[in-house]
Amino acid sequence: MVSKTGIGLVGCGIIAETHAKYIKEIECAELVAVAGRDAQKTKIFSEKYGVKHTYTDYREMLKRPDIEIISICTPSGTHADITIDAAKNKKHVIVEKPMDISLEKADEMINACKNNNVKLGIIFQLRFADECIRLKKLLDEGKLGRIILADLYMKFYRAPEYYKKSSWKGTKKGDGGGALMNQGIHGIDLLQWFIGPVKSIQGLTGALRHEGIEVEDTAVSILEFKNGAYGVIEGTTSVYPDLSQRIEIHGTNGSAILKGSEWPEINYCEFLDKKEIFEIKKYSSEAVMFGIPHRRQLEDMITAVRENREPLVNGIEGKKSLEIIMKIYESSKTGKKLSL
Repeated sequence: MVSKTGIGLVGCGIIAETHAKYIKEIECAELVAVAGRDAQKTKIFSEKYGVKHTYTDYREMLKRPDIEIISICTPSGTHADITIDAAKNKKHVIVEKPMDISLEKADEMINACKNNNVKLGIIFQLRFADECIRLKKLLDEGKLGRIILADLYMKFYRAPEYYKKSSWKGTKKGDGGGALMNQGIHGIDLLQWFIGPVKSIQGLTGALRHEGIEVEDTAVSILEFKNGAYGVIEGTTSVYPDLSQRIEIHGTNGSAILKGSEWPEINYCEFLDKKEIFEIKKYSSEAVMFGIPHRRQLEDMITAVRENREPLVNGIEGKKSLEIIMKIYESSKTGKKLSL
């Protein structure tokens, strides 16, 4: 009999469905309880996933001794407060991206978990997708040579209803940002993971399509990485049709292109020195592969707790993409090139 790690889920929205589904599939995990503000919605959610205990106040759930990990799937601007409460109750935390909507709050989360000797993991599930791991290894081994250009394109579409039907999306208080903070942060995390720290950045953001939102639906920026490479980031929710995320990396010995939002694949790679031929792998559709990286990251979090090690994407790692986004916002306001 495999011992179970008890998990409590905060939130009953779309992303909470993903967490619940894959927690239930992990043999050594047990979804003990779920907390949501709407009692009826929480009841329906718990019945769907066979969760025995429900709460309308997550603080009550934190008192349960059979819960070791809290999974946070609430609006972005609430992440820090829930994390800090969980840490004070000696619960490990895995929280959806972004870890919060300010760097100050992010630091408070990291410190609270450190001071209470609990683990903090931030969901950036694409780091656990096969082809992202494969590209990271290729870059770490220097197969593309010295990197010259690294570009990220995230041209997504969200209908007006996406913002109008939500009480927090598109707001500064709940979302903290728009196309970059909500949709684009996954790609930004991958870009900096692949290439390394950013040295300077200059950005331009605005709401060019969606009326009534407080955040950007369109953003562009120019980057200089500390390793000397240049790059660009384009992120939108304003263009139709929705185009797949694309990362293009060019080095002195070749180029690679990673395409896809939920299950990215390397669809082009060629080396100048011709010493080897890169194999382009074919997978099932993104819809079929969806959720696998989430499950892998949840498994890593459970293993980190059991082995008393850091999660692969801890608070320090999770903060890096947030820092880049906040600098883009600041640069757009000031019109200045900023250093990180």
